[in-house]
Amino acid sequence: MASPQSSVPRVGVVFRPRAPEKLAGFAAIADQSGLDDIWLWEDCFLEGGLTAATAALAWTTSIRVGLGLMPAPFRNAALGAMEIATLARLFPGRFVPVTGNGVQPWMQQTGAAVASPLTLLREWTTAVRALLHGQQVSVSGDYVRLAEVALDWPPLVIPPLLIGGTGPRTLALAGEIADGLVLHAGHSPDEVRRAAETAAIRPGQELVVYVTQASDVTAVAVAEVIRAFADAGATAVILQVTEPDGDDDDALAALAARARRILRGE
Repeated sequence: MASPQSSVPRVGVVFRPRAPEKLAGFAAIADQSGLDDIWLWEDCFLEGGLTAATAALAWTTSIRVGLGLMPAPFRNAALGAMEIATLARLFPGRFVPVTGNGVQPWMQQTGAAVASPLTLLREWTTAVRALLHGQQVSVSGDYVRLAEVALDWPPLVIPPLLIGGTGPRTLALAGEIADGLVLHAGHSPDEVRRAAETAAIRPGQELVVYVTQASDVTAVAVAEVIRAFADAGATAVILQVTEPDGDDDDALAALAARARRILRGE
């Protein structure tokens, strides 16, 4: 069941939000197993996504770390660009930031909710992406207001800035102004295909899909699942444990690594 390497998606695992001190061991296992990616969440009110990403990058040597996602209402656009650029310079090519509207009840709970989340997401993504590309930005939007802002240390290797979401307008926005799209777990391959069509994902853009997966199945079966999502357009398939209260994350990382080797014919 080996396939051409060019058509094999990136394969990774999710570090579920839990006690931050558990990240070091998990990141080491994922890095040493040969997986492509670790992905982190920034759910309220658990660990901070950027601080966790910094630690994961520092504790590993080659694996890519994705943060899906940072709620745009939480961060000033200039600060977001500064933080992303710093990680991109410290760990070139290994950090993938994702932004989105955030969970609206959480945004309301923190006082960060806005009247038009989609307007904020458009303004935030456009400004941050321009700053990461070394541009000076002056904008007076409904939510993002910057006056002649430019990064002193823009990334030497510019990271892709993705958008996470599921609604049709958010999907379309991701395809229009971002470097790709992230879909949360629960989508079937057919739904992923339709989302990619709605977003009008183009060659060069990423389509990252989270997929729930039990850790007590064979690597061959997992490889078949990954292949189905890749055939639907996913460029990265990120596995997360089926039972959120379980303790089988490490086992899933090992299983994902074996499935990846099968897909690559190794």
